[in-house]
Amino acid sequence: MRAMRILGLETSTDLGSCALWLDGEMTERRCPAGRPHSETLLPLVRALLADAGLHFAQLDAIAFGAGPGAFTGLRVACGIAQGLAVAADLPVLPVGTLEALAAAVDGERILALLDARMNEVYYATLERAGEEVRLLDRVRVAPPGEIPMPEGAGWLACGNALAAYPVLAERVAQAGLPVRPEAMPTAAAVVRLARPRLQRGEAIDAALAAPFYVRDKVAQTVAERLAGGGKA
Repeated sequence: MRAMRILGLETSTDLGSCALWLDGEMTERRCPAGRPHSETLLPLVRALLADAGLHFAQLDAIAFGAGPGAFTGLRVACGIAQGLAVAADLPVLPVGTLEALAAAVDGERILALLDARMNEVYYATLERAGEEVRLLDRVRVAPPGEIPMPEGAGWLACGNALAAYPVLAERVAQAGLPVRPEAMPTAAAVVRLARPRLQRGEAIDAALAAPFYVRDKVAQTVAERLAGGGKA
């Protein structure tokens, strides 16, 4: 059996990217800063495959960061993955954003912390299992001062919420956890997690692809912004 060929997309944060796993080698490209992922991701994907000498139909699957994350960003990755997969008759592999975040760092037990905006944080505890990571509990969202610190030794905290919320960074420091605030979910991490899932037959039909939001509310009211110290 030939080696796998998987395209990965990740646009759940400001750091958008795409990656290609081709016959044992990973290539990743980042979306240009300051421009919407909806404008930059697809041209980047086309260039990535062109440089590899591949057509979309030659892929085995398309993986995408399914969430949680920025609402618009999640729709971009999911929509492009779905559209390309339908056109090329390919299956898709949704990968959780916090799983991809955990896979981007070296650690055995990981507290993944992603800025959810509106003074909230997406968080989850995960554990490395070989080349994969698995959720120890469901993904949740909460204010930074209310996130429980994991018990026991060997934990690593990672994600941009550590830089976004000083109160959270202080609580993590008091718990004695080493930190990786610069870590972010990437398309390469999405692909790494998708590979064994594809081998196990866990890919789904493109028509079933959908973002994972965690919360339904996408914006604050004027009163809520003022109450949180923001501007109307």
